[in-house]
Amino acid sequence: MEVSFQNLILGFATVLTPTNLLYALLGCLIGTMVGVLPGVGPLAGISMLLPTTFGLDATSAIILLAGIYYGAMYGGSTTSILMRIPGEA
Repeated sequence: MEVSFQNLILGFATVLTPTNLLYALLGCLIGTMVGVLPGVGPLAGISMLLPTTFGLDATSAIILLAGIYYGAMYGGSTTSILMRIPGEA
């Protein structure tokens, strides 16, 4: 139990570094812009932006891609709300 709690604290310490928080914010902004585009969903956005993560370390790349995914999900809901149609536009 103690080892898993220490690993949990280590994980939070890794994620909450300023660099990784910046990548999460940047990923959410890019993902929102991708999600607003009609016909481009979260999976297509991640597929198109995957080469941008080749120069990053693994943790930062996964955090950036997760931000892109969740931002694109939010962007898709934004277009459906503005156009008053169900689903993604």
